Order: sequence, then structure tokens, then C-alpha cells
Amino acid sequence: MRCSMTPNMGGMADAEPSKRAAARQRRAGLPLPDQVALVLQGGGALGAYQLGVFEALDAARIEIDWVAGISIGAINAAIIAGNPCERRLERLHAFWDKVTEALPALALFDGDYGREALHQGAAALVATFGVPGFFRPRLLPPFVAPPGSASALSFYDSAPLADTLDELIDWDLLNDGPMRLSVGAVELESGNFRFFDNRTDRIDARHVMASGALPPGLPPVEIDGKLWWDGGLVSNTPLSHVVEHQDGDLLVFQVDLFPSTAERPRTMLDVLAREKEIRYSSRTRQISDQLIRMRRDQEQVARLLDKLPPGMADDPDVQALRARTRASSLSLVQLIYRANAWEGGSRDYEFSQRSMRDHIAAGRAAIAETMTRSELIARNIYDGRTAAFDLTHR
Repeated sequence: MRCSMTPNMGGMADAEPSKRAAARQRRAGLPLPDQVALVLQGGGALGAYQLGVFEALDAARIEIDWVAGISIGAINAAIIAGNPCERRLERLHAFWDKVTEALPALALFDGDYGREALHQGAAALVATFGVPGFFRPRLLPPFVAPPGSASALSFYDSAPLADTLDELIDWDLLNDGPMRLSVGAVELESGNFRFFDNRTDRIDARHVMASGALPPGLPPVEIDGKLWWDGGLVSNTPLSHVVEHQDGDLLVFQVDLFPSTAERPRTMLDVLAREKEIRYSSRTRQISDQLIRMRRDQEQVARLLDKLPPGMADDPDVQALRARTRASSLSLVQLIYRANAWEGGSRDYEFSQRSMRDHIAAGRAAIAETMTRSELIARNIYDGRTAAFDLTHR
């Protein structure tokens, strides 16, 4: 059964829906389209920001139909899809409490310089000792391990993550339940990227771990005789998969962990941080812009086809072109984590409780700020238009 909720979207409930939009609505009183998706980017320890976003969406009683993720986003997505409504937040918090338990929230220093020192120290501890319930350093370095062995292909062992996922996820519910789940990974030998989807595949811990198997830190994961690496090597967002397979009008909350724009670097630490932001965000923004542009082009073609004389409706070229157009709309809400001044290039593997809590709070704040201008999204949905919104960017 679906979650039973009374929707609460603040300003989004104030607008008067058009007759066309009202006919599309499945949820009484809620000005949302046929399908709502949550798209979660990869970004390691920054994934706690996604927990804050989901927590705020849950508090606003916005029901998610489809959750898709890459890397840490795949882990968060699987925990959401693999638990009943009332346990999703509990299980998400259990995961993040577990992976940060070795680095308690010590408020020894405040200010950017003090926080940066703590941040770098915590990251160094993670690099040395690993993360509880996630990965641990290998006894032997990969350079002395037998060639071809799992130990020779990574610096860390991700076996603890399998136990954590099995503990927190009901795999039968994940695969047979109402929420759709998609996680992306890259096949090592061919370099081909694909999505494992619970509508076509039987997903277990291996598929989620494969999506987050970032080399050379973590080992590839074997699935049906093939080895798989982190999907972020090819694309750090699953947005394209969701949009290409949407069924009806779609609202997407896209949660990105790396911004595409930032200030000019001033130190080598800034350089390392900025390089990582560009590497993992540029394709995301490119994909988003391209999908929006293509969808608008399709809508324009559909409008043009509607103006053709009735006698041309059966023309094979007209029918072929109409089959490639979509009448459904796309509203894309972008929620992008923007790092604090004290966060450097190690921000994606700094698993401390204090940083985790900061990231969760930032995710909540992003949704709260978005809701203050939600009438813009509502109007777009009512009018059946395609548009992208970044309402937290100043």
C-alpha cells in the first residue's frame, strides 16, 4: 500500500489549478503531477545532505514514487525504497549514525580555520582506519596482493557494507513494493554504463554496492560474472534514466552534492576541492540542461504536429515523428549542496558526526527555502510546462 498522507505544500496549495492540470492529479488536494521522483547524486560523506532533504520532504508530506541514485545516492535510495513509510527515516538515520560513530561530534574548534583543522584530521582518520559498517583497510596493500585478486584491485574492503545493507533493508519490499528504485553502475571490462531497476531486475546488496564501488578505494563488485564499478565514473546523476522512462507528467527533486560553479581557488587544497567539484558536477549540469532542452523541443514539435491538416495524420513520417515526441511535462527542482569555507577536497570522505549533522541541517534548510517560493513550481505544474528550478541559489 502507498503511504497515506495529507499533503502540505505551503504556497503550492494556494494556486488555482487549470482544468487540464486538475484532470491529471491523482492525489486529492495536492498540486503534484502523475509521478514524483527523487534523484540522488554520488558524493560519499556529503550524502547526509540527501537525508536532510528527504527528511524535509517527508515532513512536508510529499510522497515519492521513484527514487534513483548513484554511489552514496544509491545507498540512500535503497534504504528509502527498502523500508515501509514509517521506518524510512529511522533506517536512514541508523545508517548515518553507524558510519560516523567512530568520529564523534567534538566541538573543539569553531570558525573556519578551526573547523578546517578538524575536518582534515577526521578525513585522515578515515583514510587510515576506514568507516564502520562501510569499508575497512586491507591487511596487505594491493601492490603486494596476487594479481587479479580482489585485494589487488582496491585499498579497502567493502564487505562491511553488505552486512549493513542487509541489516537496514527489506529486499523483498524493495523489489516487490510500490516504490520504483534505480541505481547506476559501470561494467569494468566494456566500460558500459547501465541502471539496475527493480522494475526489470531483482536487486540485492551487490547492485547497491556496485553503484558505489569507486576505484581505487573500493573493489569492483561481481554480478552474474561481470565486474562493476561506481556509476559516477560515467555519470554522477541518474536523471537521464528517470526522464527517459517517465510515465506521465513528472516532478523531480534532483539532489546534487557538488556545485558546478564556485570561487577561484586560492590554495592547493582549494584546487583539489574545485577539481573534484568540476569532475562530478559538470556532467550533471550538462545532462540537466540537455534534457530540459530536448523536452522543450519535443513539446514544440508536438504543437506543430497538432497544426497539420487532418489529411496528414496518417502520413508515416508524421506518425513516426509524433511517436518520438512527449506530451508530458517535466518540472525539475535542483537542490545543490554548497560547501562551507572549511570543507576542502576531502569533504566526500570525512565521515564525522559533526559534519554529518551540518549536512543534514543544510538539506532541511534547502527544502525549507524552496518551499517559500513553491508557487513557482506549482504554476509550472498546473500549466503543464517543462522547466528547471534552483530556488536556493542566490
